[in-house]
This record gives sequence, structure tokens and C-alpha cells, in this order.
Amino acid sequence: MNLENAVAIVTGSSSGVGAATARMLAGKGCNVVVNYSRSKDAAEKVAAECEAMGVEVLCCKADVSEDADCRAMADAAMSKWGKIDALVNNAGTTKFVPHAQLEGLDKADFFNIYGVNVVGPFQMTRAAEAGMRKSGNAAVVNVDSVAGVYGVGSCIAYAASKGALLTMTKSLARVLGPEIRVNAVCPGFIQGDWLEAGMGTENYRRAKESLETRTPLRLTCSPEMVAESILQFIEGHSTITGQHIVLDGGNHLL
Repeated sequence: MNLENAVAIVTGSSSGVGAATARMLAGKGCNVVVNYSRSKDAAEKVAAECEAMGVEVLCCKADVSEDADCRAMADAAMSKWGKIDALVNNAGTTKFVPHAQLEGLDKADFFNIYGVNVVGPFQMTRAAEAGMRKSGNAAVVNVDSVAGVYGVGSCIAYAASKGALLTMTKSLARVLGPEIRVNAVCPGFIQGDWLEAGMGTENYRRAKESLETRTPLRLTCSPEMVAESILQFIEGHSTITGQHIVLDGGNHLL
């Protein structure tokens, strides 16, 4: 896909992987919808950075767990540009609870996490389907996690939701072709304030140092590294759909 004058929606793009992806798309000439649910100031900063690269930008407040918000965001993109070439389902949430602490999660936690991490990508894909089919060569990239592959992560509910997202990636890939490819990226440890706040500074530091010492590539992911793989699924890989790639520096080999 040629990204010059293309149109992409990136959910949860006020910070982290979403922001890095929006900026990287804009740098290639792609018009971008920057989405946020709470962090308006941060989202507007990302939008301004994208606009400074010479592309058109919409900054949209939307909670992807709400179907009406998803449809409104897709409709806004269609009203402005008349098509949608790429959808990056990046918005996500969790609750940091040790896996052995089963009483640390309740039904409301599961509903909240699944609402954003699973129902949200489904609703966004459904809302954007017509615009992507109009594009004729569109791509959906779901930002998943190694938690969905290995069943480990910030909590059991999060890992389960990311496993469900992997399954849904395959299901959607079957029904949205040939106009739309659907794939997923599964990062491991992602550097940033969000993970540090959830893990605590000392646990974050120890985990980062351990991974950067013992994994084959001696690294952990930056948001930009994840964004690079997202763009590869959008720009290229024209024969690939229903697949996922693990981004963990080779940690899965240990």
C-alpha cells in the first residue's frame, strides 16, 4: 500500500505505541485519525505533530467499548476523506494483578478489560468495514500482546482478552478478504510510563534489565519498534492475513 494520501485510524493514539504509529504514518504522508478517550491534551499534541508533517488530521474523542463512539469516529473519517485505508486497533486496558491472586479480579474487571481489548476492536472493524472495502486494499492491525500467546501478563483477564483478540484476528481475516487484510502484532515488554506505573518503578527496572541481558537480541521494545512492525503489515505483506508476529527480542526462545 502506498501511504501517500492514505487514511488511517489509530485508536488509543495519545501516547505510547498508538502515538508512535500515528507519527510514523504521518511521516509517510498518511492522513490520520488520532483517537483518545481521556487524554485530550496529549492527543492534541500528537495531532499537531502529525499536522506539522503536512498531512490532514482528525482528533477524535471516542471510547472504543461504546459502539456509537466507534461508528461516529469511522463516520468522521469517511465524511472528511471518503475512505479508510488502515485501522490500527491499539486502544487497550488492564488491571495489574498477580496471576495467583484470583480474588484480585471480579466480573466487572473482566467486562471492562474485554470491553476495550476485544469488543472494541470488533466494533471499530465493523464501523470501518465499508470505508475499508471502498479502499480496496485496506489493512487492519490489532495490537495484541505476548500475553495472548503465552498466557502471561499484567493479569489473567488481560491475557485472556489478548488470546481472544488473536482468535478474532483469524475470524475477521476469513470474512473481510479480499479487500481487507487483518493481522496482529504481539509485543512483549514495551518501554514507557504506562508499564512502569503499573509494575512499579523497581519491578519495571529489574524486568527491563533482565530482558536486555538474557534475550538473544538484548533488547526490549520501544513504542517506535512496535510501530515499525504495524506499518509493515499496512504497507506490505500483501499476501498475509490472519497472522500474528511476536515482538520480544527472542525471549520466547528461552
